[in-house]
Amino acid sequence: MHNKNKMPCSFRSTFTASALALALSASMSSLALAAEPVKVGLLLPYTGTFAALGEATTNGMKLAIEQQGGNLGGRPVEYVVVDSEANPGKAVPNMQKLIAGSQVDVVVGPVHSGVGMGAVKVARETGVPLIIPNAGFNAATGPLCASNIFRTSFTSWQTAYPMGQVAADKGYKNIVTVAWRYGFGTESVEGFKEGFEQAGGTVSKEIYVPFPDVEFQSQLTEIAALKPDAVFVFFAGGGAAKFVQDYAAAGLQGKIPLLGSGFLTEGTLQAQGAAATGVLTTLHYADSLDTPQNNKFRADYRQKFGKEADIYAVQGYDSGLLLAQSLTKVSGNTQDRAAWNAAMADARIDSPRGAWSFSKAHNPVQNVYLREVRDGANVVVSTAATALADPARGCKL
Repeated sequence: MHNKNKMPCSFRSTFTASALALALSASMSSLALAAEPVKVGLLLPYTGTFAALGEATTNGMKLAIEQQGGNLGGRPVEYVVVDSEANPGKAVPNMQKLIAGSQVDVVVGPVHSGVGMGAVKVARETGVPLIIPNAGFNAATGPLCASNIFRTSFTSWQTAYPMGQVAADKGYKNIVTVAWRYGFGTESVEGFKEGFEQAGGTVSKEIYVPFPDVEFQSQLTEIAALKPDAVFVFFAGGGAAKFVQDYAAAGLQGKIPLLGSGFLTEGTLQAQGAAATGVLTTLHYADSLDTPQNNKFRADYRQKFGKEADIYAVQGYDSGLLLAQSLTKVSGNTQDRAAWNAAMADARIDSPRGAWSFSKAHNPVQNVYLREVRDGANVVVSTAATALADPARGCKL
């Protein structure tokens, strides 16, 4: 009896040959992909004020990838480096140079929040994954969040908000804030103020200094006259070093407690000297964290680079771990961006700062530590906030 469902011989062989050709083609393309390096674009500062931050971020990232076998998802790695110069005006052309010019698979950067705004704009337009290893401006994981944008550092809110509860727990009712008037400064004050007011405190005055001015005499005179219970400040780098020195020289050290986002004493303690003693800060890392991961990381970093690791090295290291973990999960396939983005979103990073994972907006959900300056070091006093997620206001992911 004739079987009506039987496939004609010629069709069967054509079908089989086509399937075989497709399978061979897929296999050859995956082999070709495996031989191609993953191109990692670095948009970091290597000259100017923030050069040390760019170097530490790069060192940390390369150390992590080296420890994972020196490849990403079974593929070799090629680094394409562009000096951001911490110049917001060059952010868009520099991103285009990496993406359109060098055809990178992913961009890691930047350090500076102004550069970050331009980098985020291009990442949103092109769909190329962007891993932000430092810039803390709230918008990147707030209103400008996207499926291909990830941050391995912090938001300005996250590093300042927990200090509000700390201040209230110490019995402070009335606080004056001082900060540079620019994005990160004003956002840090807003974060602290939110936490402090929720805990029942009052910010009686917000004092702003033009960025990057480091003349603080009039502000210190005003603080002395106002006599608040404590002062919360945001300064970083040279400005932080000078403010803390001037605060002590004005006779305020030990009389009016000084509180800050962790950048006040991060990388500045040597310059501040005894003037920093007693300063309290909140940050998602401290050199002195006594955990096996941190102790090993610091020893490995010291051995490889001949210097001590800092928060920027940690954030670079975690960016490297994120790349390694996510690309292993997708077998090195950088072409399927949706799958790669999903793998990054699901990552859990066993970091020197403590294990963390991403919020829905792709910002770390992480511990924030209370640190006190003792004998020239940031000593962890307690965990100011456990598994703190940024509120990601305005994110529509």
